[in-house]
Amino acid sequence: MSSSISLQSLPDILAPGLSVVFCGINPGLLAASTGRHFAGHSNRFWRVMHRAGFTPEQFRPEDDRTLLQYGYGLTTAISRATARANDLSLAEIKAATLDFEQKIGRYAPRYIAFLGKMAFSAMSGTRDIQWGLQSAAFGGARVWVLPNPSGLNRAFSLDALVSAYRELQLAAASTHSAIA
Repeated sequence: MSSSISLQSLPDILAPGLSVVFCGINPGLLAASTGRHFAGHSNRFWRVMHRAGFTPEQFRPEDDRTLLQYGYGLTTAISRATARANDLSLAEIKAATLDFEQKIGRYAPRYIAFLGKMAFSAMSGTRDIQWGLQSAAFGGARVWVLPNPSGLNRAFSLDALVSAYRELQLAAASTHSAIA
């Protein structure tokens, strides 16, 4: 890809006090060029969100801002678009940590859900990350680590993704009920 090709930035979909902010490590090339989160045809995010109970119907990437109506947001830890997340360097991820943690602190979601272990591992300095709720907070939010829904992540079936995301949906719903 030529450096003269300019990609649109992938805008955050955030508001103060959301229940969950879903955090991809960085935009894929299609997401960056369209300005829509999880735009790749093989990405399972929108299917998983619906099947796990976060949304009443399966949204399309063009509907990404609709998530705000349900108390959810979208962001990326690193703004630079790449074809694959492993095109990012550890130094690049670590360099973004302070600004990203401050952004999460400003918006103050109850949970930040890192989609994949890579970003949270690098940003927290923790090597052995387990799936699910973490003991550490990030930017004041409780941390949940979920499998990445990318079509490139074949280690998780659609049903396994739905099951993992459903755990967060239930935790977020019970937290919301306890606060309300």
